[in-house]
Amino acid sequence: MSDEQDDKPLGLGQTLQSVLAAAFGVQSGKNRARDFTHGKPSHFIFLGIVFTAVFALLLFGLVKLVLHLAGI
Repeated sequence: MSDEQDDKPLGLGQTLQSVLAAAFGVQSGKNRARDFTHGKPSHFIFLGIVFTAVFALLLFGLVKLVLHLAGI
């Protein structure tokens, strides 16, 4: 890679990929190092909160659906 690409901040797709990989525990060391050198903490915090909220709502909806289908 050239120096110009090494200095570019992370895009939304790369940040989201890193948040998802970290949430599931499969983040590579290379990507983690890239995140710490080029990523903005505020972006990771925001996407982490959004991911957690969506995940919790998805689980809540799934439980409600199962309970409804079970007749409880």
